[in-house]
Amino acid sequence: MTIFIIIAVAMAIALVLLRLRRPIGVAIMVAGLFIWAMTGPQISELTQALVQMASLPRNYDLVIALYLVICLEIELRKSGCLAGMVQALYRMFSGPKFTLAVMPAFLGLLPSIGGARFSAPIVEEASKGMSVTQENKAAINFWFRHIFEFSSPIIPGMILACGIAGVKVGDLIIHLGWLTVLAFILGWIFMIRPVKVDAVERTLESSEEMHRHNVDFILSLAPVIANVILMVAFNLNASVAMGIVVVAMIGVLMAFNRHVSIKEVFVGALDYKMFANILCILLFIQILDTTGLLSQIVSAFESSVLPVPVIIGCIAFIVGVLTGISQGHVAIVMPIVAALSMGDLDLVGVAMVFGVAGQMITPTHVCLTITVDYFKSDFFKTLKPVVMAEALLLVAFIAVSYLTWGKALF
Repeated sequence: MTIFIIIAVAMAIALVLLRLRRPIGVAIMVAGLFIWAMTGPQISELTQALVQMASLPRNYDLVIALYLVICLEIELRKSGCLAGMVQALYRMFSGPKFTLAVMPAFLGLLPSIGGARFSAPIVEEASKGMSVTQENKAAINFWFRHIFEFSSPIIPGMILACGIAGVKVGDLIIHLGWLTVLAFILGWIFMIRPVKVDAVERTLESSEEMHRHNVDFILSLAPVIANVILMVAFNLNASVAMGIVVVAMIGVLMAFNRHVSIKEVFVGALDYKMFANILCILLFIQILDTTGLLSQIVSAFESSVLPVPVIIGCIAFIVGVLTGISQGHVAIVMPIVAALSMGDLDLVGVAMVFGVAGQMITPTHVCLTITVDYFKSDFFKTLKPVVMAEALLLVAFIAVSYLTWGKALF
């Protein structure tokens, strides 16, 4: 069985299990075991995958950071800061729909996978008084959180890609930044525009309420900004930075008379089902590595007669689907780009855009798992508007790339 048929069948198995409403982690693990069984199964490969998953520092950083993000969300929600922040945003912006889009987009600048779990309750709170399904809320949270994948200098995938391929971060942002604007527009068309705002008369805020809500707004955004500063300026891991912020916020909230139960914060963040799903995804990624599947994909395309941009785009997309993280497709595809043409901004752009496209439509993407789990939404209904928006984004990028530099390559 060829490698691409194995991948297709594995993804089909995962999708069928999801359609049967099995947990995402179970669906992904069954797909991973199928891949292992079809590529010369050896128990040592599974053992090696498990050992690698358990020994990689970045996995611990991811899981601990996610746990601490949930702790922070509980602190802000139980203290009333999230509700107050949304009220302040309603007053700042012309309509509540804008808040739905802007908040997950802003929090998408937070360089942590767990940020999707932090923005989800804000979307939930902001959507009160609107006719919007759980699937639409989940799609909004997932899509807008990732619109800065093409233009943020602190996104790990962006930094890693530029370092490997020998291009400046600023140059790549200028090259791809227009896609962030387009992503916002497409997200608005497919996800925000269908939302109906119920005709509910909002009571005028007193000066005291306005002041309190403004303080809530600052208290809600301060930990996000502090986390970015700790990670960027002091080069701390996400888990360490989030740990400092979570502990510090207990004292800050008490100082502003926003008391929360410490036990409720740290015990309430233990979402066993969600963490089990994430661990299954991490193990799946290691199975891809130990079975040699990813290297076989690269070898298959390298021997192809297709034009170089098409090969790079296909590899990036497939690896993005399989790994679900920007660092995954960047680490595998960018060395190929560097070997073919070091410093080629156009080729780097192709790899980034198609890799992100793959990670945006796959159940292996942890942010999607977190979001679907939080809103208890249907996976396929959540993904439908995301796929439509991503398809149009890819079409626009292909058209622009072909017209500006691709003609000479075909």
